[in-house]
Amino acid sequence: MGNRTITRADLCEAVYQKVGLSRTESSELVERVLSEISECLLTGESVKLSSFGSFVVRSKGERIGRNPKTGEEVPISPRRVMVFKPSNVLKQRINEALTGAENA
Repeated sequence: MGNRTITRADLCEAVYQKVGLSRTESSELVERVLSEISECLLTGESVKLSSFGSFVVRSKGERIGRNPKTGEEVPISPRRVMVFKPSNVLKQRINEALTGAENA
């Protein structure tokens, strides 16, 4: 297993290879899916992909943080963060892949 990053282009190529759409159609499909996910998250909706996981937007309140270099306390403003929670199916597949790699 490597530390490879999967890009949009990689996703488009995978759709092209496995689904049989043209490269242009594959690219448009990937962009539409990512755009729809983004739009839902921007409006505060959660996105749940069965057997994969959920993307959830959470609100964090204002709190006091500390500058690690100076020790000075600084306020951290309220913000929204996106969290990914993998499904149990995905967690199990990842752990099975790890176990298989260790036994190889």
